[in-house]
Amino acid sequence: MTERMIAALTQGKDESIVYSFSTVIWGSNASGILVKAYDVSDGGMSDVSSTVLSGSATVVNNVIILPAVQALIANHQYRIEVKFTADGNTFEPYILIMGEQ
Repeated sequence: MTERMIAALTQGKDESIVYSFSTVIWGSNASGILVKAYDVSDGGMSDVSSTVLSGSATVVNNVIILPAVQALIANHQYRIEVKFTADGNTFEPYILIMGEQ
């Protein structure tokens, strides 16, 4: 069993940050990467990928490099889900980010 939550972070509303993480705990040779961003502030999951994510995900060795996370709203919480396949298994870990002023 693996941990799905990668991290819980804060990010300023005017910042644009490219996050990355190693897939080693899940497996190697990651492929089929799909990244989605959701605003989970109201208890729902509103897809805000087109506003909050800029660019494409890439993988180098066993590290997935996410699109830039940007244009967050202060006091909103975001869930960035990263779906990928490694060693024949499909995983979907996530990052929680709280938007700050």
